[in-house]
Amino acid sequence: MSNVVQLLPEVTDNEQLAVAGLLRNMDEEQARAFAVSYRSQRKDPNTILLVTLLGFVGIGGVQRFMLDQTGMGLLYLFTGGIFGIGTIMDLVRHKRLTFEYNQKKAEHIAMMVR
Repeated sequence: MSNVVQLLPEVTDNEQLAVAGLLRNMDEEQARAFAVSYRSQRKDPNTILLVTLLGFVGIGGVQRFMLDQTGMGLLYLFTGGIFGIGTIMDLVRHKRLTFEYNQKKAEHIAMMVR
């Protein structure tokens, strides 16, 4: 098994544990292929935070589109971030939303690599 920190130094904490669990049964070549693909599809929590702030200047829901939640993105877009309350909730939960997205992507990529 490859060291997660060496392959993906940008991942931290819970995400690192989740990725380590997926890499456990992979050989070096599979782990490298996973890392390349995951790095290109992974979302950074700080980027999601900045995009969520756009909800306060009239473009609500962009963060939901980025996280492949098209329905919620449209709802936020047409309701002004559900009248600002949804945008505030997303500001508080931006790390959790990003982690859930990244975890789903990691599981999908791991399945494809094997």
